[in-house]
Amino acid sequence: MSSPDKQLVTMIANMPEKTGKPLADWLKIVAGSGHEKHGQIVKFLKAEHGMTHGFANLVAAKARDTGEEVDLVASQYQGKEHLKPIHDAVISYAQSLGGDVEIAPKKTSVSLRRKKQFALIVPATKSRIDLGFALKGEEPSGRLETYNVMCSHRIRLESEAHFDDEVKSWMAKAYERAG
Repeated sequence: MSSPDKQLVTMIANMPEKTGKPLADWLKIVAGSGHEKHGQIVKFLKAEHGMTHGFANLVAAKARDTGEEVDLVASQYQGKEHLKPIHDAVISYAQSLGGDVEIAPKKTSVSLRRKKQFALIVPATKSRIDLGFALKGEEPSGRLETYNVMCSHRIRLESEAHFDDEVKSWMAKAYERAG
């Protein structure tokens, strides 16, 4: 089973605990809501049911039976397949930080959340992944550089070897702050 497939299975398994209902119940709620477009369903689940974006996105994709939740990550790495092992290593480490890590694939990135986002994986170029961290207040040093509004800092990863203990310690720090 590929990493996105494992992530999907994990999210579906965690859904009753994290959202209060299994996927089948959420699909019935969506069917009765009258919402048909993906964005409308996501907005409805978040606003009316307090669902996190990652779970709302998954339910919306399943309700529309698009398979979008699996295809998002795969499409990010088309033509950049050699970067996918770096992505998988980052996901694996993030999941080891705690059972409350939410993996939320988007069109061009994958958000890693706890109560709030703590990291962002972006296949930025054909040769590099930008791994963003929410580390507001940290001084940039060495490979840790300033980034953007969503993530204050980033590390540029061009190989699995670049995802080393130093980078993992920054990720762990960002994870702790997001709790």
